[in-house]
Amino acid sequence: MMSLDREVFDFPTVIPLKVIGRNEQDFEAFVVSLFQKHLDEGDIQKVESRLSREDRYLSVTVSFTASSRVQLNAIYAELQSHQRVLMVI
Repeated sequence: MMSLDREVFDFPTVIPLKVIGRNEQDFEAFVVSLFQKHLDEGDIQKVESRLSREDRYLSVTVSFTASSRVQLNAIYAELQSHQRVLMVI
């Protein structure tokens, strides 16, 4: 039987999170600023944005170096707490 305390990730590790919101001009910068609250300078490896088929929504994928489960949970909670963020994958 697998232990429930076992970590899925070996930290530090690079993790991509996709954040989806309405296609507003500053949405990408807004998303990056939320990550920066929890990361050291240089921890963001890559930022990619993609519009939905009808240009209504924007997905921003941020690949970053996560140092711990606590940090990853804090970033996820931060993203989920904002009304502008519709979904985090």
